[in-house]
Amino acid sequence: MVIFKEVLRPPIWVLGFIYFLFLSLVIAIWAAFDTKAAVASLIPATIAIIYIAFAMRSTISFDGKELRIDQAHIDIKYLGDITILDSSAMRLLRTRDADPAAFLAIKFWVPTGLKIEVLDPRDPTPYWLITSKRGENLAALLQNSKTL
Repeated sequence: MVIFKEVLRPPIWVLGFIYFLFLSLVIAIWAAFDTKAAVASLIPATIAIIYIAFAMRSTISFDGKELRIDQAHIDIKYLGDITILDSSAMRLLRTRDADPAAFLAIKFWVPTGLKIEVLDPRDPTPYWLITSKRGENLAALLQNSKTL
């Protein structure tokens, strides 16, 4: 049973910008060829933006025993300190203070997140850095589950 689930979808402005780039290509094709070629290129561009909208989303879920972010998962017993990051702390940890060995599940359009230390001695990953709009809720659930 999932007790926490958050789906991070790309905002409409990101999708709009990507579609604008696709439409620029369609116009270039129309200018170079004809209307048929432009329509023939518009169809795959529209299908591609729908695919991109689904591919860019990210799902964070927690069932009380395991934290799952898309395909990655970690058991609660391997989680260490959990730090809630505001936008400025997140910006530093994504850039200047980043550890190359860390697991990053970040989306550039979400400014806040969590840093979760990994305590598994077999895992070289020092921490997970994840973006979340509801980081406080997730941190509280993880802390409560660790103490049980």
